[in-house]
Amino acid sequence: MLLLDGKAVAAFHRERVESRIFDFQEQHIRPELAIVLAGQDKPSAMYASSMQRVSRSVGLSAEIYRLSESVSERDIISMLEHFNEQKYIFGILMMMPLPHHLNATRIINCISPDKDVDGLTDTNIARLFSGRSGFVPCTPRAVMAILDYYHISLTGKDVVIIGRSNVVGKPLAQLCLNRNATVTHCHTRTHDLKAAARRADVLISAAGAPGLITADMVKPGAVVIDVGINRVDGKTVGDVDFAGVSQVAGALTPVPGGVGAVTTMMVLENVVCRGAWTD
Repeated sequence: MLLLDGKAVAAFHRERVESRIFDFQEQHIRPELAIVLAGQDKPSAMYASSMQRVSRSVGLSAEIYRLSESVSERDIISMLEHFNEQKYIFGILMMMPLPHHLNATRIINCISPDKDVDGLTDTNIARLFSGRSGFVPCTPRAVMAILDYYHISLTGKDVVIIGRSNVVGKPLAQLCLNRNATVTHCHTRTHDLKAAARRADVLISAAGAPGLITADMVKPGAVVIDVGINRVDGKTVGDVDFAGVSQVAGALTPVPGGVGAVTTMMVLENVVCRGAWTD
């Protein structure tokens, strides 16, 4: 079985990011990633700090703009509009979830689509589904980056995606269609999920359900991509029973060290390469 090592993929893209940042430095340009953190959500705060740390490690300026739990919608929109106008800010990353009194859709759509490095604005979603250039959500991009790094073609393949979120499952399905795959999209109400999964040449689980994918759900030799990140007994695990599935699959991503390892670098690549990632 081939282990699809996300750390190796991340290192490959890190070199691309560092090279691009060096080019900016030669031109005396100092791009910044603006990370907006509203409220007290601990996972969001941890992710923001991690993103800032990794950004700075490659020479990219990254600032966390912390807002109170009670911040008004007017104030947060005013901040975003200011960032839209600043040429040195190349990317804006809004930490989710937002405090309950805020309209997340309205706020996200105040971000300039050309600085929306997470690909969440209606404009970038429309660009993806209509085949135009724009930012693509970074976790789906990470999946495609892993497939590309290991030269796994999707042309003519049966791809089964489990999970239909707006930030992973749905955009990932479109990216696979763009690669000439035949896509089956499954979810919690799919009848006979096991039978659907066993048809897959490439099986991608983004359900957020630990142990969901077992060996008897995998076609022998299939490529299995585990997007799930779950905490079980103090450990980080994916959706896939790694020990069992590794005996059947032809290729498999680990958790941790798989898709998640690549996702952060996709954010940074979006910042310094300014989008155009519809595949």
